[in-house]
Amino acid sequence: MSGTREGGLKAAKTNKEKHGEDFYVRAGQKTKEAWERNGRKPRGFAARPELARVAGAKGGSISKRTRQS
Repeated sequence: MSGTREGGLKAAKTNKEKHGEDFYVRAGQKTKEAWERNGRKPRGFAARPELARVAGAKGGSISKRTRQS
């Protein structure tokens, strides 16, 4: 099941059970703090998540691949 959607969901569930529901929130906060300590700041989509959403929607709407469920 490794590398599949089901495997990812199972891993996320395990992480949340072991480390708490805010596991991914805390991981993101630690990453942000590490960047700030090193004098860096997020650029591109990391700095503007709304732009990432819009770009993903555009790319998905013009995709020539068939939709898979």
